[in-house]
Amino acid sequence: MNSIEIDWNEKAKRLLKSELVRRGISTEHLVGLLQNIGVEETKASVDSKISRGTFSAAFLIQCLNAMGIKNFNPEIERELFLQEPIVVYQTKINKNKIK
Repeated sequence: MNSIEIDWNEKAKRLLKSELVRRGISTEHLVGLLQNIGVEETKASVDSKISRGTFSAAFLIQCLNAMGIKNFNPEIERELFLQEPIVVYQTKINKNKIK
């Protein structure tokens, strides 16, 4: 079976960082935006979560909401997930039947 390994934490990290870069928002500014919606985080904790990519979906939604993002397209390469495993079937010929 052909398996594709995907580093989901790396994908999550890149998605959030790309949204920050697109909007010119630093993590320090993000902390202030999060505070505006009632989410208490320190710059160190936000930097750490983003650096590891090990944040919850709730944190991602909080960040997107704080940045004012109404529509979010994660741009995940779908073709990686749609590939079917390549299976090679071999058949045996019954030698008794062929004579």
